[in-house]
Amino acid sequence: MTKVLDSTELYDEIIAEIKEEIAQLTVAPKISILRFGAKGADLAYERGIKKSADLLGIGYEIHELDENAEEDSVLNLIDKINKDDSIGGILVFRPYPDHLDAHRINNLISPKKDLDCVNPLNKAKVFSGDVEGFIPLAPKASIRLLDHYGIDLEGKDCVVINHSDVVGKPLEMILLTRWATVTLCHVKTRDLKFHTKNADIVFTAMGVAEMLDESYFTENSTVIDIGLSKNAEGKWRGDLNAAAVDGKIKAYSPVPKGVGSITNLLLLQSSLNFYK
Repeated sequence: MTKVLDSTELYDEIIAEIKEEIAQLTVAPKISILRFGAKGADLAYERGIKKSADLLGIGYEIHELDENAEEDSVLNLIDKINKDDSIGGILVFRPYPDHLDAHRINNLISPKKDLDCVNPLNKAKVFSGDVEGFIPLAPKASIRLLDHYGIDLEGKDCVVINHSDVVGKPLEMILLTRWATVTLCHVKTRDLKFHTKNADIVFTAMGVAEMLDESYFTENSTVIDIGLSKNAEGKWRGDLNAAAVDGKIKAYSPVPKGVGSITNLLLLQSSLNFYK
């Protein structure tokens, strides 16, 4: 029987953790969000963060910037937020408009408030194996979900289908700190099924809705689905074809109610470190 790694119980557990942490603070926590324009995906992401923040009693300020905003005005705003001790975290929605220098923005965001782990100092820590500070949220949520279900990573063969700086590479480093053996797959990987079938745990973040069916796995496969895109019916789904693999693999995380459901909570929880 296939086990569904639903995050509903973990969601409640993290909520309780954060509320306990907030109760021990002497100030009211607050985050700052910078968004360029009003793209649908960004607005949906923002709504999710605001909903979670309202639930937890964490304040927020939203800066909606013009997509043609001058770079100096963006940098000046970030610098102002850096210096505001009432704000514990900064999140700048990506991708940035093409005319902006991403390196200048990422370098300016305070490493102590870097919720999305874009500052090179925080990235360097992750890539050197230090995963105790700010780390990208999808990898963090994936590991947290596995821990919740008591799935040990030591000695396991893991495949990550993504090689980005946001998911694949940081996830690889986290898995290595847990003594897993890691294979990173990408668009140039020749035989994806060979790798996935020989893995104990597959982490997928391709963004191709319901692509992975039972032919990619064995009865001993566990799949952590980080992907999110619309299927042929226009519904948001993960990379895994859940209906096709049900009863044919060991376990999988669903979309929704999987990894994505707890990422906003972990983002907000990270902002509390500033006040400690």
